[in-house]
Amino acid sequence: MGSLVKNFPVVCVGGSAGGLDAYIRLLQNLPPDMGVAIVIVNHIRSMPTQLHEILPHYTSMPVELVTENLSIEADHVFIIPENRDLHVDNGQFHLKPISKPRGWPDVITVFLRSLTRYWDGKLIAVIVSGYDGDGAAALCGIKEEGGITIAQKPSTARQPDMPESAIASGCIDFVLSPEDIALEIVRIAHREA
Repeated sequence: MGSLVKNFPVVCVGGSAGGLDAYIRLLQNLPPDMGVAIVIVNHIRSMPTQLHEILPHYTSMPVELVTENLSIEADHVFIIPENRDLHVDNGQFHLKPISKPRGWPDVITVFLRSLTRYWDGKLIAVIVSGYDGDGAAALCGIKEEGGITIAQKPSTARQPDMPESAIASGCIDFVLSPEDIALEIVRIAHREA
C-alpha cells in the first residue's frame, strides 16, 4: 500500500515557562474534530514532561507523547519528550539528540524548520509564554511557505519574552490571547477543509 497523503494543517505550539497556562486555555477552546494536528513543543530538559498526563483533562482529543516513527494524525495533540529535538519526515515524527544541550534550547526553531521542509499541509506556528526567543528564527520561513504565525499577546503571557521575540522577528500575523488563538485556528482549519 502506498503511504497516505498527509496534507492536513499542523499547528506547532511552542512554549516554555508559563506555557502550561497557555496550552490549557488554548485546548479548552479548540473543538476536537477540526482536522488539524496540534504539536506542543515545550522546553524541558532536566525532568520528564508531564503534559501528556495533565492536558487530557482539558481536551477530548487524544494526547500522546511523541515516540520515534509515530505517525502524525489529525485531531490529536502531540507532546515533545524532554531533551530531544523533534523532526518530521514522510508523515512521521523523528526524535534526535538535542542539538543545543547548553544555553537556551532551540527545539521550537528546529521543529518549525523541519516542518517547512517536509510537511505539505498548511503550517500554523504559535509562540506562547516562555523565556528567551526560541522559535522566532523560523517564523519568516513559515510565512514564506504560506503558513500563519501567531504570538500570544504578551500581556496575557506569564513570561512574555518568547512572544515578544516572536513579534520582534517582524514575521507574526496575529498577536492574540490563547482563547483568540483558538478561534483563529478554527477559522484557518475551516478555510482549509
